[in-house]
Amino acid sequence: MAQAFYAARAGGWRDYWTLLHPPYTVWHLSYVLLGAAVSPAPDPRIVLGALVAFGLAVGIAAHAFDELNGRPLQTRIPSPVLVGLGTAALLVAVALGLVAATMLGPVFLLFVGVGAAVVVLYAFEVPLVHSDVGFAAGWGAFPVVTVAYATGAHPLPTALAALAALLLSLAQRRLSTRARSIRRRALRVSGEITYADGSREPIDAHSLIGAPEAALAFLWLATFAVALAMLLAHWL
Repeated sequence: MAQAFYAARAGGWRDYWTLLHPPYTVWHLSYVLLGAAVSPAPDPRIVLGALVAFGLAVGIAAHAFDELNGRPLQTRIPSPVLVGLGTAALLVAVALGLVAATMLGPVFLLFVGVGAAVVVLYAFEVPLVHSDVGFAAGWGAFPVVTVAYATGAHPLPTALAALAALLLSLAQRRLSTRARSIRRRALRVSGEITYADGSREPIDAHSLIGAPEAALAFLWLATFAVALAMLLAHWL
């Protein structure tokens, strides 16, 4: 069984596709769009810069560092390559944040520092950020608040959007944890459901992870579509 529902067959360029966690990276970047969408007049330059920075920090750096810790995706990417990819991506993301701070003011440096710290602490599985709530705050609420601040959004819609991202990220975590455990750790799954009418349904690994992974596949697309629609409403 593959290590994730989006994982490609191991080897070559396919390992890099799997490393990016495409559905989850797009889901995370949807919160960047959501943060911009609650602003009355989001600057396209800031939105694009935020997409690139968060894409590098999470899509590449965080996932590369995570793969170093026990090879959860079982890619064949050499460890020095993972270290180089992760480090370079994080440094470029921080550099983009520093450039943004020259336009947005010194307060934005706090967001840059927190964002970099979240990536590093998550890589070392520090409980503060590696728990369900820590994940939801770091990967969900934080990009919303960061981009909302950068684009001049009002605090109230920012707080509500951040809460939505937090809750969606908690839902993502709850749905993915069991599926991930079965895919990566289970040796055998067996059992049976007996219904009131006497019918029986066998239980196996696919039956246990089918529903939550189908929900995840719909949710990342729905979150992206809603966030993009809200943002485009300002520009079209």
